[in-house]
Amino acid sequence: MIVLGLESSCDETGVALYDTERGLIAQQLHSQIDLHAAYGGVVPELASRDHVRRMPALIRQTVAEAGVPMSAIDAVAYTAGPGLAGALLIAAGTGQALAAALGIPALPIHHLEGHLLSPLLADEPPSFPFVALLVSGGHTQLMRVDGVGRYALLGESVDDAAGEAFDKTAKLMGLDYPGGPVLARLADQGTAGRVKLPRPMLHSGDLNFSFSGLKTAVMTQLRNGSHAPADMAAEFQAAVVDVLVAKSLAALKQTGLSRLVVAGGVGANQSLRERLNEAVTRRRQRVYYPEPALCTDNGAMIAFAGALRLAEGQRGSETHVVSVRPRWPLDSLAAPG
Repeated sequence: MIVLGLESSCDETGVALYDTERGLIAQQLHSQIDLHAAYGGVVPELASRDHVRRMPALIRQTVAEAGVPMSAIDAVAYTAGPGLAGALLIAAGTGQALAAALGIPALPIHHLEGHLLSPLLADEPPSFPFVALLVSGGHTQLMRVDGVGRYALLGESVDDAAGEAFDKTAKLMGLDYPGGPVLARLADQGTAGRVKLPRPMLHSGDLNFSFSGLKTAVMTQLRNGSHAPADMAAEFQAAVVDVLVAKSLAALKQTGLSRLVVAGGVGANQSLRERLNEAVTRRRQRVYYPEPALCTDNGAMIAFAGALRLAEGQRGSETHVVSVRPRWPLDSLAAPG
């Protein structure tokens, strides 16, 4: 079975083809970083228009790369939410139109489910059940995952997510867009501890997160003192990583599980990976990550999630109604079948 995956939830246009026998056979990705850099953040209207321009060409390139005709595609999976409403409509509309034209089913896919399942594309994938740390853009969540569509929320951010805190703090420090990766690179040149920042909710006794206050603490330090930017970046990153690692380990202990999956853009952060690797190794547990190229938004994770759902009995839409869900709780998903 060959599934075409389409992603356009924010500022990346992704297209991929996944074959249940051969694995990922082709993918294309276009980033809008240069488009939004002049504005210091994503402009929704510009994002939507760029998805419209890019999507048809990326589909043609992906099909050509795979060397398969359009008639060989068995289903279309597309991101239906959460995300920017206008941007989501591009993948949804394109996906439903292609499915109608080809006479094949279309599957609306939850963006975060794509991220959550993407480590299963690795050569040594985790087996169910596991704990998942989702750190993608505006979401920081810990989930218990017992199978496809079988998700239980363990904890989440009550305000800013980790990715948001990285971006907002970078903006406070006057760093270039996109701020999160720039701040992480700057942190490599500094020393944590030279500036003192809090570790919010580290000892809260639950698995929730809060990073808004950390951003405010940075702002206060910037106003009241003269600190090297690299040291500020290093301490900020260390504070975020300390909390993410501690809560992830607590989730493993609470659930009694030994496998941790980390997914989403912040999951590519090298400091986070090093700390988690060290911590789980000491406890004889294991941590899994998606390939670095799959940490950002992409069509491969959407095609893969669609293929897994189809394999477990979910039927795709055959009415081809275009509908998106900008807000869509991950734990509200149902298992396939």
